[in-house]
Amino acid sequence: MTDETTRTYPSDLPLVPLREAVIFPKIVTPLGVGRERSVHAVNAAMQAEKHYIILAAQRDAEVDDPAAEQVFSVGTVAEIVRLLRIPDGSVQIIVQGLDRVKITGWGPETSYFRATFEVIPDELGEPVEREALMRNVKASFQQYVDNGGSIQPETAMTAKTIDDPSHFADLIATTPDLTLEQRQQLLETKTIIERLRFLSVFLAKQNEILELKAKIQSEVQSTIDKTQREYILREQMKTIQKELGEDDSSTELNELREKIEAAGMPDPVKEKALKEVGRLEKIPQASPETGVIRTYVDWLVSLPWKAGAGDDWDIEAAGRILDEDHYGLGKVKDRILEYMAVRKLAKDLRAPILCFVGPPGVGKTSLGRSIARAMGRKFVRMSLGGIRDEAEIRGHRRTYVGALPGRILQNMKTAGTIDPVFMLDEIDKVGADFRGDPSSALLEVLDPEQNFAFSDHYLEVPYDLSKAIFITTANIEDTIISPLRDRMEIIRLPGYTEDEKLHIATGYLMPRQLKQHGLAGEEPAKPEPVETSPESTTPEAVGEAKVPEPAVPVIATEARLEITEEALRKIVREYTREAGVRNLEREIASICRKVARKVASNEVPRATVGGDDVATYLGPERFEYGLAEKEDMVGAATGVSVSEHGGDVLTVEATIIDGTFGEGKDFQLTGQIGKVMEESARAALSWVRAHPVDLGVPKDFFSDHAMHVHVPAGAIPKDGPSAGVTMATAIVSALTGRPVRRDVAMTGEITLRGRVLPIGGLKEKLLAAHRAGIKTFILPEKNKKDLVDIPKEVLDTVATKTVGTIDEVLALALMKGPRITPAALGKVRDAGAAAPPPS
Repeated sequence: MTDETTRTYPSDLPLVPLREAVIFPKIVTPLGVGRERSVHAVNAAMQAEKHYIILAAQRDAEVDDPAAEQVFSVGTVAEIVRLLRIPDGSVQIIVQGLDRVKITGWGPETSYFRATFEVIPDELGEPVEREALMRNVKASFQQYVDNGGSIQPETAMTAKTIDDPSHFADLIATTPDLTLEQRQQLLETKTIIERLRFLSVFLAKQNEILELKAKIQSEVQSTIDKTQREYILREQMKTIQKELGEDDSSTELNELREKIEAAGMPDPVKEKALKEVGRLEKIPQASPETGVIRTYVDWLVSLPWKAGAGDDWDIEAAGRILDEDHYGLGKVKDRILEYMAVRKLAKDLRAPILCFVGPPGVGKTSLGRSIARAMGRKFVRMSLGGIRDEAEIRGHRRTYVGALPGRILQNMKTAGTIDPVFMLDEIDKVGADFRGDPSSALLEVLDPEQNFAFSDHYLEVPYDLSKAIFITTANIEDTIISPLRDRMEIIRLPGYTEDEKLHIATGYLMPRQLKQHGLAGEEPAKPEPVETSPESTTPEAVGEAKVPEPAVPVIATEARLEITEEALRKIVREYTREAGVRNLEREIASICRKVARKVASNEVPRATVGGDDVATYLGPERFEYGLAEKEDMVGAATGVSVSEHGGDVLTVEATIIDGTFGEGKDFQLTGQIGKVMEESARAALSWVRAHPVDLGVPKDFFSDHAMHVHVPAGAIPKDGPSAGVTMATAIVSALTGRPVRRDVAMTGEITLRGRVLPIGGLKEKLLAAHRAGIKTFILPEKNKKDLVDIPKEVLDTVATKTVGTIDEVLALALMKGPRITPAALGKVRDAGAAAPPPS
């Protein structure tokens, strides 16, 4: 083969595959050859008269021994101009590219590649366009060099003297910024104009990148220079000020020392703070440690360390404040007033750790704020709901970037006093995971024996929390870990009776909602007031007097909305069913909004909402007030339960089924029942099956009949032992056909001997029975002592009956029918009635 320079090549030549390299014609390039097959190819080329060899890039540089198809089909014929053998068997060669070639075939497989080829001639293209592109690329290349492009200086010098566009394009193609694919594309391009056009676009992009890079470096360098300049000037200023005796840093450090002295810290804490200030003095201001130490000292200084102003309380005034904010809750108020009285006499009394447990809406959180107002102390609140990281309580150690004290000390700093009323809300909802257990971290906070020296991970000095009054709140106490529960004084807030809710609505909720909705009473505006009374100078009265309302007649001191007692009672009974008053307030607010709209639209000057008007404002009633059951039914008994939302009534249903449920199963329990409640049901059934004669049931009745007990509201999980007597009553009613009195509710745990054991949550259960309109409530005899906590209003409405055995329960709950037991029947006869009376 011959090219345009009449160079003659053999029909085939040895071939060396190259990694990450492309050789261009007329370019001299050093190569290191180490692979055995490539070394053999070099040796074969050196043995020929002309040391010609084909150099082609392989497609994947990671392949150590590529096959023929893994080598690009276009390469370069080059001449080996120098060879140096290395002792390890590899060789170093210098080659000069000669011509582009296309591989047309491969020789037989030997110890190296041999390939047949044909030369690819250059296509010059339009001369004028070629010349224009040549000049453009030369200018762009010179700009690329001036911008600091990665090119060898000798290559840049050579490029200036080259006039051959093909040679010039191949020389620029050796720049390291081109990828292997881009170089191979240039090698395979026949037309010189296309190569120049490709390089023009490439160089323009590279110049733009290099200019942006230079701009960024310039900005960074100017910032560094400015920082260095400021540092040098500061150091010079320090030296000058030191000579003049006006050292600002010393003044700042002296101010810190004065703050430490004035903070009233204990001696060990003061010593540590002064030591940190000493460290701060020795560290250069540019050091990152400076900010860490300064933040630490600032935290020590900003925390309250000194004792409060004293506890010379007016007990009667405190009692009045508590009564102003909350109705009822006598036990809580008495406990707070007792503490204040004792603390007034004995100054060293430790603050109590109180835990208010009760359903939502009974005023646990607001009660803490009221206690702080009554005691004249600051109030801080910290919500624990969802906290899972121990560091939220104890903080992070100073080794972490951005470390801070825990939320306990952060709130103490916010309070600004060492003896605030500190409320930890929702303590029953604290979680735990791989980051630690916050409940365990709270043990030290809420233990009077330990919290006088509380240790935060950030401060690492003891802090006295014993003077703060900690109040925690929870909906249920079962989820609080036992050691933490043991450290707190549990005070239960079971909920309010209907009369209490009416009193709260009248005295507290209505005035607040009327004021918030602009419906409260107001003074009429006077055009030229001569005298002012205390009533007419309130901010509300002054504000209202400035806005004339000619279209709406305003009656002095009269609210624009009145909700009658009948309407409030209807809302309590038919639109809310809760232990607290949160939903009651929402319903009152809903009425206020609708009335406010009418007043603002000039439809009415004021409104009175009676019992018959409630449905107009709130829609149809949401709950049915009255008995849990409409009529006396067989196999349906009314029980009571307690949850985090307070007490509620529930119905237990039992039915007899002929045959079994399969596989000999004669009992089934449904209604999302927990393990303990399931065991109570089985105990009740076992007692029933053990007394067939007493109940008038054939002995072999259970051999071919099955029992199904269901507790409705199947979507709600239920558990606990207190429904045992209710289940036994429902089962006996289903077996004997005797209806259960609809106005009777019951609670109690049953044993296999028919004993009725005491239960918990009696007050919540009785309040729920009272809300449901129950007339007779059966409870275990051992719970009689708990009746002292029941409001008189409930006891006057609901007749409470204490029992010791299930026989007595059945005698009270079941209507006329077959005899139950001789003992129970004797009691009935003594009462002079044909069937056990509900009283």
